[in-house]
Amino acid sequence: MLEKVLREWGGHEDLWIFGYGSLIWKPDFEFAERRPAKVHGWHRALKMWSRINRGTPEQPGLVFGMLSGGCCQGMVFRIPRQSGPAVLARLWSREMTNAVYDPRWLTCHTSHGPVRALAFTLSRKSPNHTGVLSEDEYRRIFTEASGIYGTTLDYAHRTWEELRRHNIHDRGLERLLKLLQR
Repeated sequence: MLEKVLREWGGHEDLWIFGYGSLIWKPDFEFAERRPAKVHGWHRALKMWSRINRGTPEQPGLVFGMLSGGCCQGMVFRIPRQSGPAVLARLWSREMTNAVYDPRWLTCHTSHGPVRALAFTLSRKSPNHTGVLSEDEYRRIFTEASGIYGTTLDYAHRTWEELRRHNIHDRGLERLLKLLQR
């Protein structure tokens, strides 16, 4: 699948990557430029099971996926053309180890005009999609789930803080984080 993404990109111009979760606060690659961006037809959702990074097989945690419908504000990262293949390979080993995401080229709207960027989306048909979770389930996951990179709560909170730092408001995420205050 990486070969397909490389072919679709073509390598003739700079590579753009859309980040909506941890890529915003921990891109793990060098970039020439970062811009706030909005994608229509997709939204950020804390609805993907994490059985290693933010949970375990016995106590799964959650990470963000981008599901169809709505809109999503995040960041686009511009990678110089010559660095594109190496960055994609590194990003692939980070995001696609379990082939959970569906990589897609999406139009991202920025203040400097639209860019075509690679985004890692999640199908509702994926076995890693949680489906509907109750408030009690979110509370339990926030208080109990932890994996090799820490807790689901820390992941969600760090994402929320970075979104706010870039003046991006996510009411759904804010509502979920307030569940622990009740």
